[in-house]
Amino acid sequence: MKFRRYSFLDCVKIVVGAVLAAAGFQFFTLPNDIVSGGVTGLAQIIFLLTRVPVGVLIIAMNIPLFVVCWKRLGLNSLIGALVVMLLNSVLIDLFALTKLVATDEPLLAAVYGGVLNGLGYGLVYTVGMTGGGVDIVAKLLRRHYPHINFGTFLLLMNVIVVLTFAVLFRKYDSCMYTMINMFISTRVINLVLYGPGVSNVCYIISDKSEKIKDAITCEMGRGVTFLKAEGAWSHQDRPVILCVIKRPEIARLRSLVRSADPDAFVIVTEAKDVFGKGFESILSED
Repeated sequence: MKFRRYSFLDCVKIVVGAVLAAAGFQFFTLPNDIVSGGVTGLAQIIFLLTRVPVGVLIIAMNIPLFVVCWKRLGLNSLIGALVVMLLNSVLIDLFALTKLVATDEPLLAAVYGGVLNGLGYGLVYTVGMTGGGVDIVAKLLRRHYPHINFGTFLLLMNVIVVLTFAVLFRKYDSCMYTMINMFISTRVINLVLYGPGVSNVCYIISDKSEKIKDAITCEMGRGVTFLKAEGAWSHQDRPVILCVIKRPEIARLRSLVRSADPDAFVIVTEAKDVFGKGFESILSED
């Protein structure tokens, strides 16, 4: 079996990501009873009941998951998640020895804990790794139920953990703060993975489409596609330029189109996901 090799920068991202995620959990969310999702959340619940170290519990619950899943998902796809999970678990218990509580204000803990968690796991995800736990369970389930989105599986499992916490400890306000924490964490992860804005699809209708095409491909380095269209009034064939760009590039595109043809008609819409050269890799898996 051929294992993937990770660069020095990849290793730095993994270590820094694990440190940030562990710090967000141990210094912000855990002391304020803000429950995490997945296996970490279950470990947090058991910790509150038994006082067994969270890191030890995370490892204890993850190992059986890896054993069950490695034959179906492959050891190569799980080895990275195993490393991240072990590193994160050890750091959580090491940070616990400091007895540090960054804030006792739940809202601040939810916000800053979410930011640190999002930054941490965002860095880990950029390397193509996951944190183990429910991530690998969701991958396995999606193979059996491909019509259900990967994120849907994660959401359902996280909701189960949060509801369990609410029922056991009657801390419904903590669950509300948890929703804030998860929302911020998800947004920060997307920011790290995809940048500060979503991509945009541009449709450009112009009599000088060749000139605009040259400007976009040469000066912006973006590819374009010609779509066949017909004017409803004139019944003349007129190509429509299709171009996908990132949000910060809109002003540059507008300037180029204006210089080539001030009478051009431009439509800009948002694209939820874009896969391919210059954007997210089409080879990445859910």
